[in-house]
Amino acid sequence: MRHQNPFIIEGYRSPDYFCDRESETALLKRHLTNGCNVALIAPRRLGKSGLIHHLFHQEEIQNDYYPIYIDIYETKNLNEFVYVLGKGILSVLKTQGRKTWEAFLSILKSLQSTITFDINGIPEWNLGIGDIKYPDVTLDELFEYLEKADKPCLVAIDEFQTIANYPEKTVEASLRKRIQQCQNARFIYAGSKRHMMAQIFSSSARPFYNSSAIMGLETIDRKVYREFANRHLATNGKSITKEAFQYLYDAYDGVTWYIQYILNMLYTTLSDTPNLSIADIKAVENEILSQHRFSYQAFLYQITAKQKQVLIASAHEHKASSVMSQSFLQKNHLGASTVQGAIKVLLAGDFITNDDGVYEVCDKFFERYLRASNR
Repeated sequence: MRHQNPFIIEGYRSPDYFCDRESETALLKRHLTNGCNVALIAPRRLGKSGLIHHLFHQEEIQNDYYPIYIDIYETKNLNEFVYVLGKGILSVLKTQGRKTWEAFLSILKSLQSTITFDINGIPEWNLGIGDIKYPDVTLDELFEYLEKADKPCLVAIDEFQTIANYPEKTVEASLRKRIQQCQNARFIYAGSKRHMMAQIFSSSARPFYNSSAIMGLETIDRKVYREFANRHLATNGKSITKEAFQYLYDAYDGVTWYIQYILNMLYTTLSDTPNLSIADIKAVENEILSQHRFSYQAFLYQITAKQKQVLIASAHEHKASSVMSQSFLQKNHLGASTVQGAIKVLLAGDFITNDDGVYEVCDKFFERYLRASNR
């Protein structure tokens, strides 16, 4: 009998396929049910979204709240934010029965003429972003619904720091005012760029200052994670040795998504032995890098030779905290002005990230590709 791959890399299936985070789930739930908004801060791919979905799938939350999740990473302005928020609200409400979504649509007067219905009479969010002519008006209507909903709402906004880059300079103040006035909803502000999230929530000059509890997310304990891995590998007649899991965990700094990705492929690997080894992991890594080679080459084609040189140097450093030091510059045959200019471009293009002065390549598979290709 073929088993469904238990190592999820996208979305959420059930608690059985979610590793640990028991204390974090309990704390997040306690904050929200006690009427406190939460800023949830952790690097990308560490499991913020998974934690939110895990909480939202709990029976108590499903029964007593409307759990609404949106990801605003790709939004560029207030108009797009309003579009994503409205779509997220409707996607939850249309599963709750006609009376529920009709109450929402009756308030959403600015878009009533653009909402369409499928063959079963269920509303669909088929409007274009350009159909939102007056985003402030529509945003007021969305918050009016959140306040009047027949159950309290939990609204998770993923990659919340994105709002700081909107061209509308009053978005933070505008959102803060609406959220403050909305007593029937609690909010999770999830963010992956720690310095930006810290500025939003910890600077006394910003509207969201001291407006929420702040939660960080650490890596999952390696012993707990290995037990989780072996429990699910056993369904396919496999296990992973302690040394192999140690290698995997350390190679990817304990970041959940990458570990899950490798485990996902190991689950179906044709290994000569049921006990997966470091060699099996390296074989899977080589397969992944080979599959991604053309996209990585396309990334490198976008940047200049000097920017590529700085990117490769950062990959070899893994966590570069002294990119302006003489040792880094001399070792990589770079000038200070070249590094300064390149770092700025690489940060803007999301090739690298800067967390408290430490620079590293955003995509850990890309980092390993750069190391392997430029030894």
